[in-house]
Amino acid sequence: MGFKANALGHSFIDARLLEQALTHRSAGRCNNERLEFLGDALLNLIVAEFVFEQYPRASEGEMTRARASLVNGAALAELAREARIGEHLVLGPGELKTGGFRRDSILADTFEALVAAVYLDAGWETCRTLVRRLYSERVLAAQGKVSKDAKTLLQELLQANSLPLPDYQLTASHGDDHDKVFEVDCHVEALALTSNGRGSSRRAAEQTAAAAVLEQARAAISAGRKSRKS
Repeated sequence: MGFKANALGHSFIDARLLEQALTHRSAGRCNNERLEFLGDALLNLIVAEFVFEQYPRASEGEMTRARASLVNGAALAELAREARIGEHLVLGPGELKTGGFRRDSILADTFEALVAAVYLDAGWETCRTLVRRLYSERVLAAQGKVSKDAKTLLQELLQANSLPLPDYQLTASHGDDHDKVFEVDCHVEALALTSNGRGSSRRAAEQTAAAAVLEQARAAISAGRKSRKS
């Protein structure tokens, strides 16, 4: 394996764990899916602890949003790219042909698997130290991401103007199980507004749709106020 300690800062005692963590399910039965499951739980716990320490005045909702911004697929894929994980992935012929080593979902899953592999290889403290080191700058930079998300802002805007809450409808989902794309409509009946959002999860698609409707709703409500004054 060419993937060495300089990428994550950990030298594996058990090289088989490293190999498994870098092996996508398309390449065979001994792949990283089980490690991915464990790594997801480890990352959520370690990052949650880190956020809790760094933001002593943040509310539960603010900490939840900060953690989500740090462990979502895009953030994990970015970490994987920085460690050049894609260059060392073991992929099946189909994924190789379609550029799986560049795909966010595969990179994010592999990063989670590697975190689990470090934990199994060297224990909790080593894993925790490694994750906190990788996230040290990111957790501090997440301060601007603890603000309210688009769905929350839209809900509060409508409630403040005595309008019914928006309705979210899943309109489509397509792609392979490991690389699905979801499409969601956000509809605000009282303002006759509808927008479509896409994302790698239903929640992400809802946020995208809400963000688009939010700007339209603000404009419509502002225009309504002006017309009533005139």
